Amino acid sequence: MHRADAHERGQPEVVLPDEPPDGDLIRESVITPERFAPLFDRHAVAVHRYLARRIGQPADDLLAETFLVAFRQRAAYRPEVGVRPWLFGIATNLLRRHVRSEERRYRALARFAAAEPTPPVVEESIDRLDARALRRDLASALASLHRRDRDVLLLTAWAELSYEQIAAVLDVPVGTVRSRLHRARRLTRLALTVEEPT
Repeated sequence: MHRADAHERGQPEVVLPDEPPDGDLIRESVITPERFAPLFDRHAVAVHRYLARRIGQPADDLLAETFLVAFRQRAAYRPEVGVRPWLFGIATNLLRRHVRSEERRYRALARFAAAEPTPPVVEESIDRLDARALRRDLASALASLHRRDRDVLLLTAWAELSYEQIAAVLDVPVGTVRSRLHRARRLTRLALTVEEPT
């Protein structure tokens, strides 16, 4: 895969043989701070996409804050976690201060989806109505989840982290991740279930 393609899709940056791996850059940056800069280039797009999906416009500020916190805490970085999950963990912790904004955003998305005008073409109308209803219902379901459950669900779905990675970055047991994810999926599924008319 071409490096620019991976970067644009938010996937982990492909490290070429002549470039040091992420862990080496963090270790080196403790002594030489400018060695931290390539980590931003490799991971900023993915972290920003995750933040923007969760909170919208404040994502730019939170992205900068995420990398500032990571830079300040780089000496405490644990290699077994991995750089990308570590950054998503920092971003998720910063989101906790903005949880009310996130919930308001999901509620606003649900209202906006309900208020969109109906398109004129019948088949197109049906498809758009279905998509609009799903978007509205999903936004409502996400807004109604407890913050801890929503964090686990979105770290799985949007950041594509494993259970073990989520457990490491949230500092909870893997079993807790599994139970929170199970609960979040069940509640989201219930919210998205449309009863067929009898």
